[in-house]
Amino acid sequence: MKTVIIIPARYKSSRFPGKPLTLILGKEMILWVAELCSRVISTENIYVATEDFRIKNTVEKAGFNVIMTSDTPLTGTDRLAEAANQIEADIYINVQGDEPLINPSDILRVIEAKKVYPNDVIKGFCRISDDENPEDINIPKVIFTEDLRMVYMSRQLIPGSKVKKNKPKHYYKAVCIYAFSKKDLNNYANFERKSTLELHEDIEILRFLDIGTTVRLIETQKGSLAVDIPSDVARVESEILKNKKLFLMWGA
Repeated sequence: MKTVIIIPARYKSSRFPGKPLTLILGKEMILWVAELCSRVISTENIYVATEDFRIKNTVEKAGFNVIMTSDTPLTGTDRLAEAANQIEADIYINVQGDEPLINPSDILRVIEAKKVYPNDVIKGFCRISDDENPEDINIPKVIFTEDLRMVYMSRQLIPGSKVKKNKPKHYYKAVCIYAFSKKDLNNYANFERKSTLELHEDIEILRFLDIGTTVRLIETQKGSLAVDIPSDVARVESEILKNKKLFLMWGA
């Protein structure tokens, strides 16, 4: 089965314009992500999907493929669907361009899960660490069934508890590694608008729940930090410096 990794990278981010080209310890964030992906599959099967020629030039100069998309996709997943129509593969892995601490072994786990559950969308998740605030709206929380089918994601704290003693010991967050088939992506894009839940929460994966697709979760290692707003950059840089040996081993 042919697997490709597509990294959506939009320059005109509403919360953080130019985010993919933000420097993290002197290197563009999109290149941190692409280089970590190259520890999983060959560079020829890694693509950055973007609407912006500044991103295109940076990525191609570093030796990675670029798929130019329109500037009209509603979400990163819509951009991925547009790019996937230009690439033939069995499994399309979406690694978000704002996850520069992604663990390559977690990408492999998501790929293997898609082979086991070909009819489900596969998504990573992990426990929220003690130094993160689970009530932070920039950290999407996830709840799931006992067999790891996603029930819901929210920017609010979930699950809620009526009785204090029943409050969960740990909360869980989304990790932005996904596995799709082309059919999954086409079903998503053919909806042609943001679904009600997706619009309320500003969480694009919720569209799959609205169109009746099962999202199966795969637990990843703790430590992933997404760059959602400019202040997240310092936290990511600190984490990289703290785990420098690990990142050298990963090849980033």
